[in-house]
Amino acid sequence: MSETSYDLVVIGGGPGGYVAAIRAAQLGLKVACVEKRGTLGGTCLNVGCIPSKALLQSSHHFETASRHLEAHGIKVSPKLDLDTMMARKDKVVGDLTKGIEFLFRKNKVDYVRGTGRIGSNVSVDIEGGEPATLKTENILIATGSESATLPGIAVDENRIVSSTGALALTKVPKTLAVIGGGVIGLELGSVWNRLGAEVTVIEFLDDILPGMDAEVRKTMRRILKKQGMAFRLSSKVTAAKASKTQVTLNLEPRDGGETEILKSEVMLVAVGRRPHTEGLGLQSAGIEQDAKGFVKVDRDLQTNVPGIFAIGDVIGGPMLAHKAEEEGIAVAELVAGKAGHVAYETIPGVIYTHPEAAAVGHSEETLKEAGIDYKVGKFPMTANSRARCNADADGFVKILADARTDRVLGCHVVAPQAGELIQEAVLCMEFGGSAEDLARTCHAHPGLFEAVKEAALDVAGRAIHV
Repeated sequence: MSETSYDLVVIGGGPGGYVAAIRAAQLGLKVACVEKRGTLGGTCLNVGCIPSKALLQSSHHFETASRHLEAHGIKVSPKLDLDTMMARKDKVVGDLTKGIEFLFRKNKVDYVRGTGRIGSNVSVDIEGGEPATLKTENILIATGSESATLPGIAVDENRIVSSTGALALTKVPKTLAVIGGGVIGLELGSVWNRLGAEVTVIEFLDDILPGMDAEVRKTMRRILKKQGMAFRLSSKVTAAKASKTQVTLNLEPRDGGETEILKSEVMLVAVGRRPHTEGLGLQSAGIEQDAKGFVKVDRDLQTNVPGIFAIGDVIGGPMLAHKAEEEGIAVAELVAGKAGHVAYETIPGVIYTHPEAAAVGHSEETLKEAGIDYKVGKFPMTANSRARCNADADGFVKILADARTDRVLGCHVVAPQAGELIQEAVLCMEFGGSAEDLARTCHAHPGLFEAVKEAALDVAGRAIHV
């Protein structure tokens, strides 16, 4: 068995892991990144964020051509070629994974194929590839998460699918039942709804998008319902049986009541994700986990075992690629003897439906719960010139500011390109800026981002265009 020594060994080549490896190498450390999938990029790049966004973009083009171009004086009769759409998605994924391999070579990061198991706080044993032991001063656990399941319901990736299976369907199902009204369920539900499936979203809670601002949730549900998606809220699936042609679901009200039978050609289980820690050797290494299996870390992202760190989905919190990236960079800098820090209060979240929904910081509900006095500024996209020119004016921008200091505490956007618009508020909050700072910043006209300026003006009751 071969043996090599490193300053840092990263277990997991997803967004957090590969970014941490590159940053550590930039800082002069000798680094290896262990990945068992066979391709870099983790769930996000291979079967998550990237393929889903490719399909969201393609399906949006199809829906636009099918339903909306005639209003612009363009008459077409589009025909869906799902095989080509899927091939394009696969090419996007393949090109990006090869890009990470190039970045590893450029930065002299050793890419080790295989499963990493913590032998001690100074070594990682490689299994499943070429057997090796990597001696190291530090270990970073970046193994991410996997799809959660429902008790008694077996995912076969054919009739009952996880997000992975929903990204690889070979035909458009006539009906699709989506279990879970969170980000994954709504995004993938949107893809297949646009392509012609009748989509029903079943959510255990009393609204979709749990944790987001109530006004965002209400608005998104209204818009998606208008687009053709049906919602069954406060409901639970107690059983699901797949046959060769369909899935039969037992559906019950959350608080009790009669069982209803619902039949669907395909069922997507999108009830969240759980930490992926199998085979890591956490218990033998003495690494503590919480009751849900997440790895416990301190403020420096270090576990209870000195020299072993963990980041991303495996430690909990928002399960976002960019959150993992920031944590990975922080760990790399800490290991290199520099300051490392993550500003969790300015990590944005985006739902890439159409329109998109995006948020950063506090919602009105969390501010009320914390007893913080705040002001609200809001501007509707229907009053934004660019949105009207684009015939795409659903949504709003809402800014929440401290009632005494005017400091921006949160921002919530439902709009086309909401994920881009939110970044202005993220930057403002990162520098401790105020609503007045946003309001006094000149914005080009006409632009969707003018809605951010107007919402900031509205915090002081002086919006111009409403």
